[in-house]
Amino acid sequence: EEANPLYKESPLYYPAIRHIPEYGNSARRKTGFVIAPRKESRENMTLEELIKEVPALAPYFEHMPEELHNRYTIRVYPPGTIIHQKDYKLEKFGIIAKGEHRVINEFQNGNVFMIEKNEPIDFVGEVTILAGMEKTSVTIETLTETTVVYFPRKDFEDWIVKDIQLLRLVAHKIAYKLYRSSYNRGARLFYPPNFLLLDYILKQAAHLGIERKKEIIIQKTRQELYEECGITVKTLGRTISKLKEDGVISLKKGKIAMTLEQYHLAQNTIHHYVNY
Repeated sequence: EEANPLYKESPLYYPAIRHIPEYGNSARRKTGFVIAPRKESRENMTLEELIKEVPALAPYFEHMPEELHNRYTIRVYPPGTIIHQKDYKLEKFGIIAKGEHRVINEFQNGNVFMIEKNEPIDFVGEVTILAGMEKTSVTIETLTETTVVYFPRKDFEDWIVKDIQLLRLVAHKIAYKLYRSSYNRGARLFYPPNFLLLDYILKQAAHLGIERKKEIIIQKTRQELYEECGITVKTLGRTISKLKEDGVISLKKGKIAMTLEQYHLAQNTIHHYVNY
C-alpha cells in the first residue's frame, strides 16, 4: 500500500477519481468507489487484430520498430475511468484507438475545469513527453468505453526519434487541439452565461442527433455542466430558468431538453445573448 500512488496525501487526487482498474482493493478502501472490472477478452487481442477493427490506426504503426511488437499492452476501460492522473510520473505513452474522453484540470480546492473533449485517434502522455517533463499536467477521464495501446515511455521516445511519420501524426493532432483551443480561448471571460450555456446546448444537441431524433435530453448534472461550461452552479440555475422562459429549452425530470423546433429557434436567436 505504501507504493500505491493513491496514498499520496493531497486533496488533488480524489475529487475526479471514478474507476481505477489498476489499483485494486486498496483504492476501494481509500476512495470508496467501486473498482471497474477488466475486460480480459478484449485486452488479450493483438495489435494486428485491433488495427483490423480500427483501420485508421495503421499509419501510426507503419514504421514501428520490430522489437516493440512484443512490448505493448492493450487496455479497455469503461466510461468514467481515470486513465491519466495529473501530477503523476509518466511511465507510459498511450494511443487511444477507441472511445471518447475528456481532459480536465484538477485544483487543490477541489474544483475541476474541463479543457476539452476528444475522440480517437488520440494520445495519452504525448505533451508531457514532447515537453520533456517528468510529471503529467492534466487528468484524462473516459466518457465511453475506451481502448488504449500502451508502450513504455522510453520505447516511445526512442521510436519517435526514428519515425518521422509518427512524429508528424502526433504533432498534427497536438496542433489541431491547440488551434481549436486557441480559437475559443477567452470566450468564458467575455461572453455572458446565457450565451455560453445556449452555445453548449446547441453543440450537444447536434452531437446527439437532434435533426434525426427530433428531441434530445442532455444527461448532465449541474456539477458536470459547471465543469464543462465554466458557469458556477448558482449561476447555472438562473441561466437555465432564463433560457426556459425564452422558450429555447425545456426541462424533463430536472434535465435540459430541447426539441427540434427549439433547436432552430435557438440557432436563429443565439446572437441576441452575446451582450445580454
